[in-house]
Amino acid sequence: MVNQKKILKKYALDHGYSNHLYYVDDGFSGTNLNRPDFQRMIADVESGKIKRIIVKDMSRLGRDYLQVGMYTEIIFPDHDIHFIAVNDGVDSTQGDNEFTPFRNIINEWYAKDTSKKIRAVKKAKGMAGEHIGSHAPYGYLKNPDNLKEWLVDDEAAAIVREIFSLCVEGYGPTQIANLLTDRKVLCPTMYAVSKGLKQPSVIPEVLYQ
Repeated sequence: MVNQKKILKKYALDHGYSNHLYYVDDGFSGTNLNRPDFQRMIADVESGKIKRIIVKDMSRLGRDYLQVGMYTEIIFPDHDIHFIAVNDGVDSTQGDNEFTPFRNIINEWYAKDTSKKIRAVKKAKGMAGEHIGSHAPYGYLKNPDNLKEWLVDDEAAAIVREIFSLCVEGYGPTQIANLLTDRKVLCPTMYAVSKGLKQPSVIPEVLYQ
């Protein structure tokens, strides 16, 4: 993200665009055009606050070729937006962007292909009996000698077995939760904090009355 900003800032300054603002959706998939800052940018487009959009390449705008095409071919021109994709050589004022739709299709295909490969890897690990989660579920602990292996956490496992027994006896989720709360049994998140498995700074404070 830092490098992208450097590229965009240099391009803007080299071309005399000094009044610039960044719209950043770090951590969001490019296939999702409901990203918060993307939507904020579109709102600014529609309100006339901006007149030029510069991205590193077309995939940074999005990886859904139909939706991206709607913005680049309809919405941006309707609002007189000058659109530039630096690395792809796209400049809406040049009129020679016939290959742009194909770039959008390739970007969407790449996102789908990557997603498919990730799912295949996870499925293969699951079929091989390997754990695919980054954290051991409540009732287990990671083996310090082999982080891919889980060990039974006897203390938490006893609570898990009790929950299953109560469920078999006909207790509902709320009833079970109330029973455990009355006994001051820690929820999985707070239990992990108490065992030093999670940082308390990012866990909401829970008080028992």
